[in-house]
Amino acid sequence: MKKHLLSAAVVAAAFLTSAPTAVATPSAPSAPAPAPAPVTAPRAAVPSASPIDVVRPGERVDAGEGWTVWLTREGKYWAGEDGFENFRSVVDGNIDLSRPGVSHQSEGDANGVFHSGIFYGTHRAGRVQLTDADGRKTVATLLSLPGRPGWGVWYAHTAPADGSPAVALYDRGGRLLADLPAGDF
Repeated sequence: MKKHLLSAAVVAAAFLTSAPTAVATPSAPSAPAPAPAPVTAPRAAVPSASPIDVVRPGERVDAGEGWTVWLTREGKYWAGEDGFENFRSVVDGNIDLSRPGVSHQSEGDANGVFHSGIFYGTHRAGRVQLTDADGRKTVATLLSLPGRPGWGVWYAHTAPADGSPAVALYDRGGRLLADLPAGDF
């Protein structure tokens, strides 16, 4: 009995961990194949079932072009190449987590602009999109902490502009949840 359970477990494990090239039969004795070595793909190359990347509290994320973003239970942090750290709280009472919303902060120069903000009040966030005065659209990267806290962070890079782009938060079905109009700096 134990021999058959062990064989079934080996076959099941082999089936779940890799695509077999031949079908194993219980009557053909064979030595179990060694377990494949774990493969770690670059974070960006792994497709996500969710549009939101989940990160650990305090995990620093390279947001590109010299920018770093990280989240704690208290809120969003970001820093540029100069190392100066900025903070946006989610616990100071300025964000109503009971309804969908989005915030926007930006910093830039003649080389480009780094945009970031907080999306909140929904567990169905699917996309944050910036639209500049010329109609160019930029889709942001979304981050959240584990455990569905009801908020997350977005960031994106754009070319220099004379004004602030419109920012829109959509759900996973493409429905607009909240937006901020374009404005002047």
